[in-house]
Parts: sequence; structure tokens; C-alpha cells
Amino acid sequence: MSDDFAYYGYLFACLLGYGLGATPFGLILTRLVGDVDIRTIGSGNIGATNVLRTGRKELALATLLLDGGKGGIAVLLTSSLTQPEIGAIAGFAAVVGHCFPIWLRFRGGKGVATAIATLCAIDLITGLFMIGCWLIVAFLFRISSLAAILGFCGAMGYGYLYAGLSDMQLWVTGAISVLSILRHHENIKRMIKGEESRISFRKKS
Repeated sequence: MSDDFAYYGYLFACLLGYGLGATPFGLILTRLVGDVDIRTIGSGNIGATNVLRTGRKELALATLLLDGGKGGIAVLLTSSLTQPEIGAIAGFAAVVGHCFPIWLRFRGGKGVATAIATLCAIDLITGLFMIGCWLIVAFLFRISSLAAILGFCGAMGYGYLYAGLSDMQLWVTGAISVLSILRHHENIKRMIKGEESRISFRKKS
């Protein structure tokens, strides 16, 4: 691959990934359907978990799928046009875009759904391993943030030990996981204090 092709490939990956990732679907959907600013509810996050706190399960599911789709599409589309390593960069850019969207003054979500779909697109088994860890922890403790943190730790371990990823894919997997974990710093503080909110599927009145 020529240097020019690599340069433009990486530039395309970053622009496409960030552009997709910066689209705040949780905020858009809640405003369109309920005229609610999701940033004023619960944790103030624009992701699916906070959308669920409105009691609108269908909006939370739609947000989850759309946020996840941002990362998955970025990886798969870029990989098909360039190569898998550059596709991984596009996925990382999508997670960065979701966490720091320019349209919301760089105040975005934690990037969990986008990161999971990105990991699945990079290596399906690594992504599924992360999802499995998330489900088990969420079922046992009903704390979404704890499930995400331990799930990403599991994904990094599995990706490094068993997945057979390229150096670039392994670096991106680690970078995505570390970024997503760091985005939970406030949740970690609340968990230490025993104040972290738990997942509830009951519709609020």
C-alpha cells in the first residue's frame, strides 16, 4: 500500500468515523418523540441506558441500535474500501465522536454501545465476549456502569490472549476499552460511595 493511499485512507477513516460517532441519536430521539432533553434526566448521558430511565424502552432500544450501528458501520465500510487495520481506526474515531461530539460542545456519552459494535466489527468473538461479560454482571448487580467496565476489561484480556488480532486492531481494542472505562470515572466514584443507580425496567409515572 502506497504512502499516499495510506494517508488518505486514515484521513477518510477518521472523518467518517468521527462524523458517524458524533451523531447524538439518544438526544435526537427523545426530543422528537417526547420533547425531552435527555441531558436533564438521570446521569445526563445521551446513551441508551439513560434513555431507558425515561421509561421509554422502545427509545432506549432504538438508541442502543443506532449508537452501536455508528461504530459497526464505520469499521465495516472503511474496511471494505481500504483494509481492516484502517477500518479499526474508523471504529475508534466513531467512539471518540460519540464521547466528544462537536455538536454538543464535546459533551457526549460514554460510548459503550458504539464501542461494543466496533469491537464486534473488528473481531466478532471479542465483541461477543464483552457482551457476555456485560450481561452477566448486569444481571447479577443491575449496575450498567460496572457491567461495562468489567466487560471492557474482559474484552482487552480476550483480545490480547486469544483473538489473534493484528497489532493495530489490538491497539484499537485496548484504546477503545480504556477510553470507555475512563468515561465512567464519575460512576466509579458513585459506586465507591454506594450511590450508583441501578438498572430498572419499570416505567416511571
